[in-house]
Formats: sequence, structure tokens, C-alpha cells
Amino acid sequence: MKDNLLGLFADEIVEKLAAYGFEKYRGQQIAKWIYQQGVFDYERMTNIPNAKRQVLKNHFEINMPTLTAHQHSGDKKTSKFLLTFKDNASVETVLMKQPYGNSACVSTQVGCGMGCRFCASTLQGVKRNLTGGEILSQILYINSILAKERSAVNSIVIMGSGEPLANYDNVLRFIRLCHESYSLNMSYRNITLSTAGIVPGIEKLATEGIPINLAISLHAPTNAIRSSIMPINKQYDIASVIDAADRYAEKTGRRVTYEYTLIENINDSPDHAAMLAKLLKGRLASVNLIPVNSVPERGLLRPARDQILKFLHILQSLHIVVTLRKEMGADIQAACGQLRRKVIEKEESACLE
Repeated sequence: MKDNLLGLFADEIVEKLAAYGFEKYRGQQIAKWIYQQGVFDYERMTNIPNAKRQVLKNHFEINMPTLTAHQHSGDKKTSKFLLTFKDNASVETVLMKQPYGNSACVSTQVGCGMGCRFCASTLQGVKRNLTGGEILSQILYINSILAKERSAVNSIVIMGSGEPLANYDNVLRFIRLCHESYSLNMSYRNITLSTAGIVPGIEKLATEGIPINLAISLHAPTNAIRSSIMPINKQYDIASVIDAADRYAEKTGRRVTYEYTLIENINDSPDHAAMLAKLLKGRLASVNLIPVNSVPERGLLRPARDQILKFLHILQSLHIVVTLRKEMGADIQAACGQLRRKVIEKEESACLE
């Protein structure tokens, strides 16, 4: 079996190649070809001698996923790609063309085991973790698309399928690789990680010395409501999650974003807004309001526009920094899990015919 070089740091590539007589500087050369140039064919690595390219072809591979399905929004600002790995596991990756640049949303697991009622990616459960290389390959795939426009990914949100802190080591490898000068050379401040609230993971992340943006999926102002829509709350309740987030903010100096999905008749009342404001008052924090995407299997409804704006205005009046998420890709169901679920259901139907 050939070793996969995608997902390795330059010094790890050096270690892999040492037995074949490669000079140490070849590690960064190869890493730059893969991560910066998006070259996955050794024959195109023109500054590497032919004999050494043949060794690479004989003993090493660069495993990129293949495209299984894709959707593009009508305004051409959002694209969703269903990417499939060698074991036929598939994940969704989303490209969002923002006024400030290109943002990519990556998945960290095949499926998700958190069981949040409002999220389609939990419907089939979690199948496996992605490796750091598999997470990075999603960015490299999108960069290969953007290269035709002489552009690239400018910021990354780790908000796709899966709970990043349940796949901690692989996600940290991905983040650090993105930052390396021979890779994407991306500032940590251009990377955002979203978690359902795995408290030990938040606390560990605060010690890593990587000041990425942290987003917490809160979605409710009381434990009773949060537990009813997010089973993880029974393990890590609101107080413990906010305490961990406060420590993260203190150690990194980064404002924590609390994501709040508005669901009709569950967490969208004026009283809920007032309770949320009380929870977050005086903290280095902001709120991102997200009207729920319809998940028919869960029977969850989106509040009326007036109700959404009322919730927003109450938070503003109580001096909470708050934004209403700009909806991108609603016409292609850009929320995580929906394209993968659609393809799985199609395949299951075909098997039954």
C-alpha cells in the first residue's frame, strides 16, 4: 500500500522520503506543489528530477476526493460540493463568495453524532472521523475551482458536518497545516471553529496558542430548551459551556460568537431574547441569529420575519452585539447534511428497485 502524502507537514514528508535518498529540502518543494499549487500529479512537479518523480509514483500517492454531486445557487455566490473519498464515504463542502473574499465551510466527520434536532447531518449518525488531510482536501478542491478565476479561499469556517472537537487531533492538524507558510499560509484569525459545546475540547483549544475564532452552538437560553434540541446539553450544560468560552476569550483575546438558531414556538419569544441577553451581558461575546433551515423529518418551523426581527431588536436594545446571518444558498439547501442525505436516499431507493 502506498503512503498518502496529503495531510503531512513538510518535515513528515522529509521523514517519509529519507529512506529513498531524497534531500531534506524536497519536503517543502513537494508540500508547496500539493498545498499551494494544487498539483497532485508527480509528473507536473517540474523542479524534482525525473528519477525521483518515478520513486514518488512507485511508493506514494496524493489522495484527493472525487466530486459526486454539486449544486449552485441562482445568484452564483454559493456552491455546494459532495466529495467522496477512497472508501466511498462522502462529505459536503460549501463555497461562499462574500464581499470580503471567498469563504469555505468544511466538514470534519462523515455524518454527525450530536443528534441536534435542527440539523440534517445527524440523521444518519456519525460514520467516521476525517483525517487532517481529508479535511484539507476539501479546501484544495475548492481552490482548484477558484484557480480558474485566479482566486483562492480567503477564510475557513469549520462548520460543516460533524463535531470538530470530537475529532480534535485531526482538526488541529488541519488548522496548523492551513497556517504553514508552505501550505495555505492562512492567518489563524481567518479560521473559525464551531462546536456544539464540548467543554474539555474548548478548554484544550484555549491552550494551543492558535487564536482562531470560536463559535458556540447555543440555540437556547435555558437548559430545558437546549436539552430538548441538543442532547449534548445533558453532558455539558449552558453554564459550563459559557464558563469554558469565557476562559477561551480570556486566553486568546478573541470574541466568542454564540450561534442561535431561531425555531418557531421553541426558542424565539421575546422572553427568550431577554434571557439570552442576561446570559451574555458583560461578556466578550456576540450572537449570530440563524433562522432555522427546514428539516421535514424533525417538524421544525422557521419563525415569521417579524418575529425574527423582534428577537434581534430586543438583543440590540439590551446592548448585545448581534447579527442576523445573511442567508446564502437557501435555494440549494446549503445547510450541512442536506445534499448528502439527498444522494443517500436516492441510492437507497435505487437499491430497492
